[in-house]
Amino acid sequence: MRITEAARRLGMSPRMLRYREALGLLPPVREQGAHRRFGPEELAAVAQGVELEKRFDVSPAELAFALRVLSEPAVAAAVRDLGIRIGRIAVPRRALDFEKEKALRLLRTSAPAHTSKKS
Repeated sequence: MRITEAARRLGMSPRMLRYREALGLLPPVREQGAHRRFGPEELAAVAQGVELEKRFDVSPAELAFALRVLSEPAVAAAVRDLGIRIGRIAVPRRALDFEKEKALRLLRTSAPAHTSKKS
C-alpha cells in the first residue's frame, strides 16, 4: 500500500510517516520508482516504534537517537562518558580497584592496637 493508506491505518499523517522515515524509524524498503510501499511488516515496525514512544514518553527523534546509540559504538561510548561525567551512570569498578580496596580494608582491620608508653 502507498504512504497515504499506511498513514491512515496507523492513525497518523503522511507527513509524520515521512518524518519517521527521515529519522530512520522505518525499514528501508522502496519500489523501483522510489515510492515506498508498506506491507504488514512495515506497518508493524512503525506501530512498535509508536508504542515504545508512548510507553517510555519519548519523541520519535529521541527513539531514533537511542537506536543510533545501540548501533554505533562510538556514539555509545560518547554517551556513556557523558553519563559518567554528569553522575547518571556509575563509574564501572575495575577488578584491580576492588582488590586494592579489599587489601586496604584488611590492613585497617588487622593493624595492631597502639599501646601507650609508660614512663
